[in-house]
Amino acid sequence: MPKNSKVTQREHSSEHVTESVADLLAHQEPVDYKRSVLNVAGETWDKQKDGDEDLDAENRPAWNSKLQYILAQIGYSVGLGNVWRFPYLCQKNGGGAYLVPYLVLLVIIGLPLFFLELAVGQRIRRGSIGVWNYICPRLGGIGYASCLVCFFVGLYYNVIIGWSIFYFFKSFQYPLPWSECPIVKNGSVAVVETECERSSATTYFWYRETLDISNSISESGGLNWKMTLCLLVAWSLVGLAMIKGIQSSGKVMYFSSLFPYLVLVCFLVRGLLLRGAVDGIMHMFTPKLDKMLDPQVWREAATQVFFALGLGFGGVIAFSSYNKQDNNCHFDATLVSFINFFTSVLATLVVFAVLGFKANIMNEKCVVENAEKILGYLNTNVLSRDLIPPHVNFSHLTAKDYNEMYRVIMTVKEGHFKELGLDACLLEDELNKSVQGTGLAFIAFTEAMTHFPASPFWSVMFFLMLINLGLGSMIGTMSGITTPIIDTFKVRKEVFTVGCCIFAFVVGLIFVQRSGNYFVTMFDDYSATLPLTVVVILENIAVAWIYGTKKFMQELTEMLGFRPYQFYYYTWKYVSPICMAVLMTASIIQLGVSPPGYSAWIREEAAEKFLFYPTWAMAILISLIILASLPLPLVFILRQFHLVSDGSNALSVTYKKGRMMKDISNLEDNDETRFILSKVPSETPSPMPTHRSYLGPGSNSPMEMSSAPNGRYGSGYLLASTPESEL
Repeated sequence: MPKNSKVTQREHSSEHVTESVADLLAHQEPVDYKRSVLNVAGETWDKQKDGDEDLDAENRPAWNSKLQYILAQIGYSVGLGNVWRFPYLCQKNGGGAYLVPYLVLLVIIGLPLFFLELAVGQRIRRGSIGVWNYICPRLGGIGYASCLVCFFVGLYYNVIIGWSIFYFFKSFQYPLPWSECPIVKNGSVAVVETECERSSATTYFWYRETLDISNSISESGGLNWKMTLCLLVAWSLVGLAMIKGIQSSGKVMYFSSLFPYLVLVCFLVRGLLLRGAVDGIMHMFTPKLDKMLDPQVWREAATQVFFALGLGFGGVIAFSSYNKQDNNCHFDATLVSFINFFTSVLATLVVFAVLGFKANIMNEKCVVENAEKILGYLNTNVLSRDLIPPHVNFSHLTAKDYNEMYRVIMTVKEGHFKELGLDACLLEDELNKSVQGTGLAFIAFTEAMTHFPASPFWSVMFFLMLINLGLGSMIGTMSGITTPIIDTFKVRKEVFTVGCCIFAFVVGLIFVQRSGNYFVTMFDDYSATLPLTVVVILENIAVAWIYGTKKFMQELTEMLGFRPYQFYYYTWKYVSPICMAVLMTASIIQLGVSPPGYSAWIREEAAEKFLFYPTWAMAILISLIILASLPLPLVFILRQFHLVSDGSNALSVTYKKGRMMKDISNLEDNDETRFILSKVPSETPSPMPTHRSYLGPGSNSPMEMSSAPNGRYGSGYLLASTPESEL
């Protein structure tokens, strides 16, 4: 010990010497109290574990570049919903007018909550389990609930990728296999397949050739071997992309995130050159302003914003946890949010340009079929030739001429018009046929592509785009599982990833039986919506009300180098929780009002029919919601009543190289406050990791600590100079 230290002076002098903790720490050799008799927890020191914890954050993988990270977030947030859900909602809820509530809710709900998840992930540098255990141990169930929801969603989401893989390989032939109905032999006579003739070629190929679907969820029908093989390929792709963590998935993102934009732009250019494309786009964006006053429109817009950004899944937190702490996550949040929005608009333009073309084709087909009926009635004298306008030429009948003829016949034959069986053949009616999800991608869009020149090329491009969109989202979803589990339980990355994919494939076999599509519908409707809404509300409350919005803003100021706008303070503290609570209430009401059922394909009728779930299926449905939400109250109860150890009463203090390391994340609030700084809770320094010293309110002479991450979750702590009497 130096001769001029106060401790040495006291040994050689009778004078009273007052030394501070800072003085002692500055001159003493580093002492690790976890290894000494001052280890108040009585913990056994594990040298290997202690060293691993010290170096964990320092050795944490990082993105190779900012571009790779942005592409990963874009690939995760931009998914199949942007292509087949957003256009449907836009058409259903007022066309261009729908963009107004969507943008408003994106700004007041989506952007702030997306920024919040990015910030906590980047600051704490852990997955969802570690982040929420750290911020509020009693709400640690948030991370586990997120993992469960990710697992449920991943199970059926990869099945959709499997369907796309099947269509992708079927596209390498001309003509496309879904362009015509198959011919079957009935004895010596060749006839068109009845089910196909009564529906359409694309509908038949989807339900019979692809899914070989049963008539109800109760009829299992056994495994569909083609879909089983495609599901195996899908899980193999995900496993290969994830096996090395962000080192492998980050490289995949360069292609899976950018390729869909190339395809969308190509489809947009090709679509705009098609006849009738402008009709579809004009129909799409013609605003129906009265829809803006409908609460249902706002509810659906909020739900779409919520899921489009991937909030609550844990993927956003997982990706941002691999960032440097001084990364500008505010810029990232704004950029990704609005790229997501513009991608949805771009996809909507593409979809309705193509559907406008398809509507014109179908309308012309309707005109030809009904014109033949009218000619038949004229030849059998059911209709008089005087009813036909003189300028009408049946050889070159236009939709306008047919509509004029239709109105004349309807007026004259008013009493017997229904018996004629004529259709109006209005283009508006074709455009108003709302399709979404699999109906849009695998039926409506595939039918339109059969009329494209070089249709196999466009089909290959389209389904390769769907595979990449799905793969980008699946990588984010799986990261929401693997990152927090690996961070928390220190399992080997490669082993856990492979095991998770194998287990998910085995469980996912339920979706590739003949009734599997009905289970996909069930999981899509009920496994995520309500649990995720609760998760995001609790995330918001944990940061804004339990941790404290002011303190969080201070942490962001230190991390970003500038203070975020006050807008975020008010949205996090008031606006977002209220909006999310309203959304949760509306979702519960919607679940109660809407009968739990599904659309079944009835083979004999060659049509869809709405069926209610049987009792056993209802039990599965309810179990999904309960199981996904169960970690929230379970972890709270276990930690509130100290039924499980989360570090409570386990205070480990380590003095190393002039800095203090501690793990008190689960002490009682008041004990933790008194230990760190003082008896006033408001004076508690931030439990968030930092690379700058945080001067908590009321602290006078703080001792700056090293930036090296410490503690259970790699966080550095600040020890304020405290009177010896309080130590």
